[in-house]
Amino acid sequence: MPKFAAATRALQRRLGAGVVTTAPAALHAAAFDSSKILFQPVAVIKPRKEADIGVVLQLANRHRVPVTVRGRGTTLTGAAAPARGGWVIDMLRLNRIRIDAETGMAHVQAGAKVGPLQRAAEAQGWFYPPDPSSREYCTIGGNIACNAGGMQGGKYGVTRDFVIALRGFLPTGEAVTWGTATKKFAAGFNLRDLWIGSEGMLGVVTGAVLRLIPQPPARWTLLTAFKDETAAVVAARALFRERVQPAICEFLDRDSVRCAERATGQPVFAGQKNRAVILLELAGTVSEVREVQAVLLAWAGKHAVAHRAARSRDEAEQLWEVRRKCSGAMFELGDSKLNEDITIPMGGYVGFAKFLAELKRRSGLAIPTFGHLADGNLHVNIMYHRKIRAEARAAEVAVEQLMRKVVALGGAISGEHGIGLAKTPFLRLQHSPAQIKAMQAVKTALDPKGILNPGKMFEVFHVWKHPRLTVHLPWDHK
Repeated sequence: MPKFAAATRALQRRLGAGVVTTAPAALHAAAFDSSKILFQPVAVIKPRKEADIGVVLQLANRHRVPVTVRGRGTTLTGAAAPARGGWVIDMLRLNRIRIDAETGMAHVQAGAKVGPLQRAAEAQGWFYPPDPSSREYCTIGGNIACNAGGMQGGKYGVTRDFVIALRGFLPTGEAVTWGTATKKFAAGFNLRDLWIGSEGMLGVVTGAVLRLIPQPPARWTLLTAFKDETAAVVAARALFRERVQPAICEFLDRDSVRCAERATGQPVFAGQKNRAVILLELAGTVSEVREVQAVLLAWAGKHAVAHRAARSRDEAEQLWEVRRKCSGAMFELGDSKLNEDITIPMGGYVGFAKFLAELKRRSGLAIPTFGHLADGNLHVNIMYHRKIRAEARAAEVAVEQLMRKVVALGGAISGEHGIGLAKTPFLRLQHSPAQIKAMQAVKTALDPKGILNPGKMFEVFHVWKHPRLTVHLPWDHK
């Protein structure tokens, strides 16, 4: 008899075959996320109402069935992959969105996608700033699970900064609400923020109240080019010292720009080759944007080798093509990618740029890098060919060296992707044994039987002395 078969039949009797499926196609679709790490579940649950999730978790605790929650599976770390099999809860049916135009709050279910939420808010004159690149696909629940950010994080913040209240279920199946739809709440421990960024290990979010801000009436976009990566980050720091806070400050190194240029068939700047770029966008009132435009143009004239301002939103969209195309275009440099979303403190920008240049030289790999300079969240893409063992080995070494450098600079091994499975080996570089023990104590307190998203974050690993890092997973998986 397949493992958990009796428990699955009991769940089907409670919720119905329309909610609980064991169809092979559904199991395969829920077996992996964008990390492409595959584990086969035994059933997929597509709840029609939030109360269904309480039933699932109660039965899971009774029968000790592992449970993994997913939205669209856009996470890159394996956080939504069912590492221990068991049941997968698919949240996509729970997708209601309601905008309270009077209070500037959005009442959303966890399966609602970010893009539709942003458009619903905009239709009422409001703005929801967190904007991961997968916003047309990713869900609010997934964004809360990994505390997603996006390009506008430097000015507006990340998901945590917009969550007013959460509701959902503890791993034991008990319904809870953290906070209320009010602008102030100081009644008891702040367990709401404990759930945010917990990667679905401490509870299942079913709904949220989100803070909105007034839609900025004016935007202005400026594309700037620099001799190299060091010149670009030096210029960015000079801009921030002038107390300029752009809505977006996107950095692309020369490798990223070359990939984007080949993908679009167009140069970023006519007559300028092999340049790093920074793409900036201001947002605010008409007078605010006009005032800062002059500062930005003077800054560009002093630091950049070329710059171009958009004269309309259509032109701004054309400038954004270089940013949108660069990530997908990187696969001309290798058929596999280790996409690491590290965060560097501003004082470490120059040192990190020099480190990346040396890492490319030592590894012999292309490592195109782009990201959000306003908050230091950079996407370092280690490219390699999977079937070339020397390249795969070099990538393995390079990612360990990258993480060690990030921590040495006082940075974070993840800014928005989370830990999941892919970054488990590096969590202990970031946190001391005491810190890990405290996290594990919280997990045990809220999930005493360990059924919710098991196999993630705290698994035992072993680091051989340089240069090899090996992850030992406590279950058999090929």
